[in-house]
Amino acid sequence: MMTQTNALRNRLREIDAISDEEWQASLAPRKKAELEFHDQHRDRQAADHAACQDTYEKLYGNKKYYAATRRSIDYTEQWIINNSKNKIVLDYACGDGEYAILAAKHGAELAMGLDISPLSVQNARKDASSQNVSDNTYFFQADAENTKLPNNSVDTIICSGMLHHLDLSYALPELRRILKPGGKILAVEALDYNPAIKLYRMLTPQMRTEWEKAHILSLKDIEFARYFFDIGELKYWHIAGIITPHLPKGVGDFVHKIDSVLEKIPYFQRMAWIFTFELIKPQN
Repeated sequence: MMTQTNALRNRLREIDAISDEEWQASLAPRKKAELEFHDQHRDRQAADHAACQDTYEKLYGNKKYYAATRRSIDYTEQWIINNSKNKIVLDYACGDGEYAILAAKHGAELAMGLDISPLSVQNARKDASSQNVSDNTYFFQADAENTKLPNNSVDTIICSGMLHHLDLSYALPELRRILKPGGKILAVEALDYNPAIKLYRMLTPQMRTEWEKAHILSLKDIEFARYFFDIGELKYWHIAGIITPHLPKGVGDFVHKIDSVLEKIPYFQRMAWIFTFELIKPQN
């Protein structure tokens, strides 16, 4: 296992050595737009010292609603903990690398994080160092649709809130290529059915790239994924719970309990804000 890990580290160093000029030349316009958007979004100085409240609200205003997603976050974190020990783990489109760092803390042989945004990679490396997991983490800039990782090199992949930024006709085959037989992916995505949430997205276009707005996932994408993977556990999250940031804590806790029932009702569960699903690479 260690020999394989060392070979993978060598490959990561080769990917890291690609010049910025070559990297930029390889990106299509939509990917360059994603890079610029996420660099802006991951600029911690801008988040902490926005020039004015209007600017902050335009870029970060939807973050208040993510306080409503604690239950799905807890599920995601526990899934990572359960699937990390002695594994090669990839935080796919890692942002600031929180999930790769979590995997590293729970026994991953190597926890990698790739992102198109160099600022995200920079943030992730700093956080890994500050949390004393630099030895078994590696963060690098890469194209999620063409990672340049070796075939069958990853045991576990976490893909949180990123598939809708990608062209699935490229991303899913790439994920299958790099995942080992029997390996697992957990995808965490917004779901494109609830009309109120769709209206909110329409009214806040500055918070998303043009590609992202047009590619929120639906169950049709799950059917497409079946061409490449077996589908494991699929769960729906946060129907009424999306309003809890505006409610007193006690009332919010009651709403979350209601959600745990609503999320199990067939068809009605499609009104969920978030859904999670496992993708499993067949053994043969």
